Amino acid sequence: MEPTKKPKLDEEPQQVLVQFYNAEGEVIGPEIDMPDNATPLQLQQVLNSLQNSEDTYSLYLGSVEVSSSLGEAVKEASHSSELVIPLTYHPQSLYRIAPATRATSCLQGHTEAILCVQYSPDGVHLASAGGDTTVRLWDVDTETPFRTMRGHNNWVLLVSWSPDCKKLASAGSDGTIRIWDPHTGQQLGKALAGHRKYVTSLSWEPLHKDPSCRKLASASKDQSVKVWDTVKFTNLLTINSHGGCVSKVLWGGEGKIYTASHDRTVKVWNESGRCLRELKGHAHWVNQLSASTDYVLRTGSFDPFSKDPVEDHQATAAKRFNEVCGRGERLVSCSDDFTLFLWDTESTTAISRMTGHQQLVSQVSFSPDGHFIISASFDKSIKLWDGFKGSYLTTFRGHVGAVYQISWAPDSRMFVSGSKDSTLKIWSMKSKKLLVDLPGHADQVYAVDWSPCGGKIASGSRDRILNIWRN
Repeated sequence: MEPTKKPKLDEEPQQVLVQFYNAEGEVIGPEIDMPDNATPLQLQQVLNSLQNSEDTYSLYLGSVEVSSSLGEAVKEASHSSELVIPLTYHPQSLYRIAPATRATSCLQGHTEAILCVQYSPDGVHLASAGGDTTVRLWDVDTETPFRTMRGHNNWVLLVSWSPDCKKLASAGSDGTIRIWDPHTGQQLGKALAGHRKYVTSLSWEPLHKDPSCRKLASASKDQSVKVWDTVKFTNLLTINSHGGCVSKVLWGGEGKIYTASHDRTVKVWNESGRCLRELKGHAHWVNQLSASTDYVLRTGSFDPFSKDPVEDHQATAAKRFNEVCGRGERLVSCSDDFTLFLWDTESTTAISRMTGHQQLVSQVSFSPDGHFIISASFDKSIKLWDGFKGSYLTTFRGHVGAVYQISWAPDSRMFVSGSKDSTLKIWSMKSKKLLVDLPGHADQVYAVDWSPCGGKIASGSRDRILNIWRN
């Protein structure tokens, strides 16, 4: 008779000490003794009991997500089980968005390359523009043409919705900015002319600062930044401090205006045009900026997943902003020097210098919840970074051409990328891998935007086709 085999010691659960931290590095609760075979669900239950909440979380040990068990994450992170295990948690949205899997419409109308697309903050309207000098509005429900607006005499590079959805701004190579009524398709007032070269960026004053959404900031290759009154159609302020093309302007929720330039600097201004800080560190042109509050400022008081009616749009927008802002806005900048910098807007010292890309970084974006950053590069890769510390998390590879544009899903669980290789790809934050490959365009994809309602993605290409993707 064979003797009964004893279980191996390493098959028995080992007790380990766990300490929870929030995304900002603050300690949550005491150190807790737990078995190393604890699942993410069990860890969530412990965390919820500490905070008296019912939220769902993603848990990380360094850059490793706890996906199967605590012990597996400890092994993957090469962390000693004899030491206290620091787990950082990130709250997840209560709603979950399904990934797009097919193109439901291939909309024709543009006669040249489509250079920009953007959904309205409430997800009801879609605007596109490009090399044919027109701005087009599309019916989101029927996916058919709605209005064609003409006025520009050169490429339209930008479209930007006001946070209250009542106005649409467009600008481009002719140096002018035009304000449109999205319901009638008519131009409001005269063209805003003042820039001597093409306009590179537009940004509206946040809704919680002014519920009438009256002011609009613009940046230009002529090295200037201007603030416009879109009711009187006059120039309120001109900033001429940069020594190169101003590539990006952002109007922050705390009242500051952020600008990035080819003079290798990022500058912080107050609303009267006084320079508060100059952020230096990049060795080449600064291409793009993103703020941790980008998504909530874009959508204003519109929360498509809330069933409660909005009575005070300004108060609702302020509440949504404060929930995401936390201890202050953070900025991330990307450059032709292959690097990114994470900034605290109250300091001239960078939180982190983020390296790893092998070619210029074309686009950077904070997740809607402000916890993560993605960067797209001409090296054909997309990298994921921690939104508070700037630490590297992982690299997404799959494109065979330069990655031009990226856009987050509203629940921060996925993002979509558009590339020179003519495809769009949807990536999963949970698996850190490709989720859906979306071929369909016949040429380079220049523009992509995920609807704030979450159900659709729009993409514009050099093939002059506007594709609508949905599940």
